[in-house]
Amino acid sequence: MKAYKSLRSTRSALSHNLWYNDWRRNSVSQCNKDEKNLAGWAIIFLGRERLRKKMAEPIKLFQYNTLGALMAGLYDGSMTVGELLQYGDLGLGTLDSIDGELIVLNGKAYQAKGSGEVPEVVEVSPDMTVPYAAVVPHQAEVIFRQRFEMDDKELEKRIESYYDGENLFRSIKIHGDFARMHVRMIPKSTTERKFAEVAVNQPEYRKENVTGTIVGIWTPEIFHGVSLAGYHLHFVSDDLTFGGHVMDFVIKEGVVELGAVDQLDQRFPVQDRKYLFAKFNMDEMKEDMEKSE
Repeated sequence: MKAYKSLRSTRSALSHNLWYNDWRRNSVSQCNKDEKNLAGWAIIFLGRERLRKKMAEPIKLFQYNTLGALMAGLYDGSMTVGELLQYGDLGLGTLDSIDGELIVLNGKAYQAKGSGEVPEVVEVSPDMTVPYAAVVPHQAEVIFRQRFEMDDKELEKRIESYYDGENLFRSIKIHGDFARMHVRMIPKSTTERKFAEVAVNQPEYRKENVTGTIVGIWTPEIFHGVSLAGYHLHFVSDDLTFGGHVMDFVIKEGVVELGAVDQLDQRFPVQDRKYLFAKFNMDEMKEDMEKSE
């Protein structure tokens, strides 16, 4: 009898989930039936409550240091990559002395840097250090397939249509075929130069018809300064020959995953004497963030 009740309960739950998915698809279809972007439906919509039940612990975005400190010229790495990866399997940042772009994908860390005609992508050793990084144990709340060509601004609008509110961080993972990818890499520098000054001379690279993954964090406006409000995205190609900080792109097709974030766990470089006694000009830092992006 208990087995029968359990089976009946399972069937009921499955029936409800199928009904809900059909209802959501039909609702999206009805609302967007005249829009061209109907071709890529959401294929999974887990929802925040269901994710909480799946995960024993809240999903925490772990951030080491603040982007504002980086803007002020505090480039010394003070956390190892090995320690960073204990807190998440997807994320981004930079390395000691802002030596290129850090990309964390599927629990591995890569460095994208460039000084010549083509960029270089290498896997990062666990003992290398970071002055700033953000990682999360990525758990997709929404997954959808993008079935036709879109530029980055169009795709961002579609992504935001799935957000449940405007004041929560999101993790983003996009794997696909890109008609065009435009990236840049921050060049290695000393602390005597502010980030915005270094960023003026950062190399930029473009590649057509490349397959790879975008990883990133979407930050609410209320947390601007802790990180950059809006999208912060890095890219790495499947063959590890191209990557960097994403400037713009055109996607041909791919799969987009949007992750939930319940908490922000921010760690400060308490062992860094420069950080402890630094004087920050907040207005100047905000201007530098806008210039750098």
